[in-house]
Amino acid sequence: MSEPDVLIVGGGLAGLACARELHRRGVSFRVLEASDGVGGRVRTDLVDGFRLDRGFQIYLTGYAEGRQVLDLAALNLKPFARGALVRNGGRFHRVADPRSAPLAALRSLFNPIGSVADKLKLLRVYRAAKAARPGPDVSTAGALAAAGIGPKLVERLFRPFLGGVFLERELSTSARFFHFVFRAFAAGPGAVPALGMQAIPDQLAAALPAGAVRLNAPVSSVRDTAVTLASGETLRAKAVVVATEGPTAARLLNGAVRDPGSNGTVTLYYSADEPPVREPILVLDGEQRGPVNNLVVMSNAAPAYAPPNKALIAASVVGIPAEDDDTLDVRVREQMRRWYGDAAGRWRFLRAYRIPHALPKQEVGALEPFARPVRLKPGLYVCGDHRDTASIDGALTSGRRAAEAVCADIISESGSRLGVANATRSVAPQ
Repeated sequence: MSEPDVLIVGGGLAGLACARELHRRGVSFRVLEASDGVGGRVRTDLVDGFRLDRGFQIYLTGYAEGRQVLDLAALNLKPFARGALVRNGGRFHRVADPRSAPLAALRSLFNPIGSVADKLKLLRVYRAAKAARPGPDVSTAGALAAAGIGPKLVERLFRPFLGGVFLERELSTSARFFHFVFRAFAAGPGAVPALGMQAIPDQLAAALPAGAVRLNAPVSSVRDTAVTLASGETLRAKAVVVATEGPTAARLLNGAVRDPGSNGTVTLYYSADEPPVREPILVLDGEQRGPVNNLVVMSNAAPAYAPPNKALIAASVVGIPAEDDDTLDVRVREQMRRWYGDAAGRWRFLRAYRIPHALPKQEVGALEPFARPVRLKPGLYVCGDHRDTASIDGALTSGRRAAEAVCADIISESGSRLGVANATRSVAPQ
């Protein structure tokens, strides 16, 4: 195969989005993926007939970039309910979206999850998120306090709900990211592809030329116009795009980009003969009495996630507990017995996924600017969800931006060489 114009290190969503845009513009490329399949953190395993996403993930149908990049109809998205069941005081209480369930939302005004006044103030939070006016950044906790949301609603609803989104329960994440997420949830429900989250990267990869993605090709080092594989093989191109998660990008680029730090999670999957909940709805721990922050029956939304007459349950823990999977399973079952009785003791443990780098941290100031630079210097580029929002949409957006930067550095559309006269200048960490 001839030398490509661009080498893309990483076959996750950002790398595939970059490849897609380069292909659309007629620029040749090759994707180097370290593992045995595309997707990065967005992968799905088939275990005993169950589809297990590598960590609980959803696709927000309100994502703007996804609407431009993905064929959403072909993904056959299966939505979750726009609302949640919150465990508090030994009972479950419904919090409903008034646009999809107005009567349930009216009834939920009077449940003990928060005061009526606080729930009505959620409109103020929505308006602030929709306006998204630039200004001094604060933490999500600070933004909720500024909106007048009382501690009861924060502790019982926002902390478990946003804790599951941010993968940190202190709500120290930037309010700019909170507003981005709030807008996305307002624009459309969360969903999963009918056949698992891996359908998203698979769709992107299927549109690329044959042989454009090389699997099992881990990269050990990167130079301006070349990469060296772990095998010792060196590949050259006119440009290199590092499209990996933040820690790996910082290592490969020798500190030219900063590692933002990571928020981790553990998702434990269970099989059950009967689902503990009959609807596709998120269940939140408003009591903070166990390891499980949120639970959902995946097969209620997407039946193909489980074999016939079985239910697939995903129980998610914020952070990475020190105990091993078997010990964590015992603690999870103790909590689930309090919620669902002895039936939880009969659930079959399928697998636990520990994801130390599930999301890059996005604390106060991390999104200033909202989109970080993807061009390090002519000939060397970087993309990933650590360059935009820590989301599927951010990964897709950053990949497209990196491809645009590569193409902008091409002197002519006829495929002239990249302008790399200044390629040896130093790069400050970004």
